[in-house]
Amino acid sequence: MSQHTRQGTTPQEIPSEEAPTPERTDAPDGRRLGLTLGMLVLPMYVALGAPSVALPAIGRALAVPFGATAWILAAWSLTSALAMPVAGRLLVRWSPFQILVAGVVTLAAGSALAGAGPALSVVIVGRLIGGAGAGATVIAVFAAATALPRRQRIRALGIIAAAGATASGCGTLLGGAVTAWLGWRAVLAIPALALPLLLAALPSRRALTRSGSGSGSGRGRGRGERNGSAGRLDIVGAAVLSVLAGSLITLLQAHSVGLPAPVTLVVAAAGALAAVGLWWRVRSTPDGFVPRRVIASRGFLAAGLIGGTVFAGYYGVLFRAPSLIEQATGGGPLEAGVLLVPAAACSVPAGRLVGTLTDRFTGWQVSAGLAALTVVGVLVVAVFTGPIPIVVGTALTVCGFAGAQAVLVSLAPDLVAADDRDTAQGLLNFMNALGGGIGPAAVAGLSGIVPAPVALAVLAALPLAGLVLSLTRRPAAGRRPAPDATRGSPR
Repeated sequence: MSQHTRQGTTPQEIPSEEAPTPERTDAPDGRRLGLTLGMLVLPMYVALGAPSVALPAIGRALAVPFGATAWILAAWSLTSALAMPVAGRLLVRWSPFQILVAGVVTLAAGSALAGAGPALSVVIVGRLIGGAGAGATVIAVFAAATALPRRQRIRALGIIAAAGATASGCGTLLGGAVTAWLGWRAVLAIPALALPLLLAALPSRRALTRSGSGSGSGRGRGRGERNGSAGRLDIVGAAVLSVLAGSLITLLQAHSVGLPAPVTLVVAAAGALAAVGLWWRVRSTPDGFVPRRVIASRGFLAAGLIGGTVFAGYYGVLFRAPSLIEQATGGGPLEAGVLLVPAAACSVPAGRLVGTLTDRFTGWQVSAGLAALTVVGVLVVAVFTGPIPIVVGTALTVCGFAGAQAVLVSLAPDLVAADDRDTAQGLLNFMNALGGGIGPAAVAGLSGIVPAPVALAVLAALPLAGLVLSLTRRPAAGRRPAPDATRGSPR
């Protein structure tokens, strides 16, 4: 195909949301698909907050120190984050629906194993498996949503983000109630409810077979195969990224779980070697697990770091807020969960408001405002005492989380070439989810060294860094690199 012909198709391939397409004539499509996919992510986001309330009961039942139960939370975040770029790469060959089915089945199996585990080690293995399924499911959900035209995409992503934030915010309430009435095993098994909810997605199967690149067209698939995206999975690249992420979360929680010094040093050395290995792999294998052209795209790393810092702020507050409310009121986890419901409810208007704001401001300007909300929310929880300030601060971080997820995931297709969209979504969501694991790990690790308010104040530095990035690294939104700009001339 000639250079002129390939460039002539760019307006239809790249800014497809600007060109008339069949989807644009179906105005409610974004809402319907968003509601369907939002319902599917509910059990996964509940799985982040609900187990935190049950950890004391798990420690007593399994006769393990409370600090050791922190791995129940870390295991889920870790494999969820790692599964996202893997699923993003597989989307070149598989449709979002196929990834969705595989992810939900894995999620349900792992959660059932965790709920039935006779020992902490089995519970952790189950959470590792369930987290991997959750990560794949999230990528499938976002791949289907981002295939929509721009306005419908924002609408669907806003609904999905609102559902996720509401579910995670209400996780403490549900976790407290289920622990009190059904026991801690039922709490760990909650994500298995995604399996029957998958049936509700069957009517939308046609929409779920579309993705941003690989499944979208023959052209996208052919070019993806040419550049290596659809080739053999880069096991070495995936391994070094996994070790790096696992080492980071382990080191942050080393003090809270009582990790021996020699083991801590080994983990630190493994993380350092993995960082060097990842740098070398990206340079030596441009089409590897972490493609150089994707992370080199202007604004991509900034978007991932902004999302990761906002997620860290939100999940760090969500981890600490229930216990702070219990201390302030003298109540239990159920009471803390009830008080946090208004904060979780803020995700609904936040998700809807994002669509309006992105019509008037750039995504980078909106992300700066959301990062600022998160900074203020974390500091409010850190500085003020009493249940009302804690709920208000948590509500601000909820708004930041719900809005940032929709804005940044929607920005990703604008930052890379058309056939790199799924890979970019996987890596971007990996950075977001990794931030969600870093936040609680950092607060837990620091809380054993400094008072809780100081730990939260330190946590606020992360979304503050995201705010600075939003203000200083602002590539032109809506401008994607032409395919040939990052790959050389077409063959």
